[in-house]
Amino acid sequence: MYMKKYETERHLIVAVCDKEILGKKFHEGEFTLKLEPSFYKGSDVSESEVKEVLSCATIANIAGEKAIACAVECGCIEPDTVIFIEGIPHAQMIRI
Repeated sequence: MYMKKYETERHLIVAVCDKEILGKKFHEGEFTLKLEPSFYKGSDVSESEVKEVLSCATIANIAGEKAIACAVECGCIEPDTVIFIEGIPHAQMIRI
């Protein structure tokens, strides 16, 4: 998986994406999921690294089966909040 972190004064924003779908674009109904390398491609990371960083993130964009599984396992997202666009799972998380 690829993970890219964006840090601001108040937030840790994380983008996580499975390697196989990076750079692809998916459409379904009114939704488009565009997995831009400029946004998602950061470090090549393990599942444990993803879980650790997601646990600290305030905002996250997560795409792909492996990435979503990590987010669910660490409790960052609930499985029923995941949407599917052309079969690709995607979720966003915001901690207030």
